[in-house]
Amino acid sequence: MNMQTTSVLAPPPPKRLEEMRLPIVMMRDILIKTIFRKNIDMVSDLAAAVCLPIPVTQELVDMAREQRLIEATGTLNANNGNEMGYQLTDAGKARALDALAQSEYFGPMPVPLEVYREQVKRQSIRNIQVTRDQLIGAMGHLVLPDSLLDHLGPAVSAGRSILMYGPPGNGKSSISNGIRDALGDQVYVPRAIEYASQVITVYDPIVHAAVAQEQQDPTSLRRVTRFDTRYVCCERPTVITGGELSLDMLDLVYNPTARTYQAPLQLKSTGGIFIVDDLGRQKEPPQSIVNRWIVPLEESKDILALQSGEKFEVPFDTLVIFSTNFHPNKIFDQAALRRIFFKIKIDGPDQQNYLKIFAMVAKKKGMAMDEASLVHLLKVKYPTIDNIYANYQPNFLIDQMAAICDFEGIPYKMSPDLIDRAWANMFVKDEHIVK
Repeated sequence: MNMQTTSVLAPPPPKRLEEMRLPIVMMRDILIKTIFRKNIDMVSDLAAAVCLPIPVTQELVDMAREQRLIEATGTLNANNGNEMGYQLTDAGKARALDALAQSEYFGPMPVPLEVYREQVKRQSIRNIQVTRDQLIGAMGHLVLPDSLLDHLGPAVSAGRSILMYGPPGNGKSSISNGIRDALGDQVYVPRAIEYASQVITVYDPIVHAAVAQEQQDPTSLRRVTRFDTRYVCCERPTVITGGELSLDMLDLVYNPTARTYQAPLQLKSTGGIFIVDDLGRQKEPPQSIVNRWIVPLEESKDILALQSGEKFEVPFDTLVIFSTNFHPNKIFDQAALRRIFFKIKIDGPDQQNYLKIFAMVAKKKGMAMDEASLVHLLKVKYPTIDNIYANYQPNFLIDQMAAICDFEGIPYKMSPDLIDRAWANMFVKDEHIVK
């Protein structure tokens, strides 16, 4: 598969404490909370835990020592390059407990929101140029008309919003996933960001696929830090939501126990794709959902609110794909439609492409094609539904025939009779049910 290999500029690691742009007390408290919670006594281990270079971590340790929160143990660890050991003083333990009562967060230092904005620009989804070959490579398993790629290509390269609409079962979700695969490069996702001394966790293993990094010798004090390890190098993220999407899922999630926030779905998808599948099946009307996206889509920024009610701006750098089975004019007003940059209709296949799909699926499932069965399907069955073909139907029919063959204990095969039996399960007749 011909994938994009664009190199995103990595976030540079901080060289000095003054480059961190975080409140000094916040950094000190995260450091001593991490020592307390993880029982760490070596600076090299502490640096790995808070995701900072060793010299910057040492600066923090020295500062905490001056404040009599940390003390040297007076022993050198031969297994760790003769490193000096450290431990919390009684005052340090008391401060750690006090800091934990204010916020349970410890571990990786957060990235200041302003610093994160700079990284978002470096890896913007709008910097990507997707070629026809890349789209074809990512969607080679789908049978699509050339005209569809003519519309999809510019939409993806623009990194703007896309509305895909059309009858159900024609691959809108598969096309969305193909767009994701066509992007192909990587971005740096912060483990957490900081705003107004509040921690917002962003990296989520469920959403983000981390890229394996070269392992270095953990005992070496001369480790090379190639990028700021407060970030995780990931594939461009994809968030897919369907009928379960609600507007409150687009707000910050506050954890009252840990006293930290979790980023909403659209912030987790920064630099990638946010797919709203089955638009029109959510509790909120489609118009309300699109209205929530108007400012982000037009201004490339989103507005979030803290528990205190304070509102602040975060970058919005996401390719939003709305997918619906409804006609856009039935679920949106014209003002909302205007805000969605590309509107692309996904129709069912014509007969020629339908047969291509049917043959591909049959080959994959190990079922030989049968001319009499195909003639029966095209000349007898499809006229009963006005010859309207859908991409999902070959898979459905062949799976049904395979299930019947398994039940009857016969080899996989097609026949007009099996076509009839499979067809009967594809549609439900309208009929009066006697109660």
